Amino acid sequence: MNLNEIKYHLNEIDKLTAAMDLGDIFSYSKVKEVLIAAELNHTVPKNYSGADAYTSSGIPVEYKSTIGKNISATYNGISVFSTWKEQKKYIINEKIGKYPYHFYARFEGTKIIEIYMLKAKDVLDIVLPKLKKSFETTLTRKDPRLGVTIGKTLIIEKGKKII
Repeated sequence: MNLNEIKYHLNEIDKLTAAMDLGDIFSYSKVKEVLIAAELNHTVPKNYSGADAYTSSGIPVEYKSTIGKNISATYNGISVFSTWKEQKKYIINEKIGKYPYHFYARFEGTKIIEIYMLKAKDVLDIVLPKLKKSFETTLTRKDPRLGVTIGKTLIIEKGKKII
């Protein structure tokens, strides 16, 4: 195998994704979203905003993936509001709680090693206290946007193992 073979296959993937109107799946980890969706029999939207995928019933879902040794999930770049009340409302209704199911996948290359599913309520129970603490110090940071990571222990404890 040589680089020209890889180039050929990547060009074929571009043709397939163009025919499916998926856009550039090599941007923003969309390739991993496509792999997760294929594994779970979900569909992938054509755009980059909103749900990462939809279940066969049309339910919008959120995907998080890692190539780390342990499964984890990170929510980054959360817009900051002027009060915690507004912030919490945004997190619940627009950012995290908006998706009833969150799927966390761990990859080795293009192979999915494990997937866990958490319900939005469980995700919110985990992230809201952490985000509230972070919110209180947001003005002292260079990048005021909020972020939070859910580690392996909580994912396994609160989630349902799919793979």
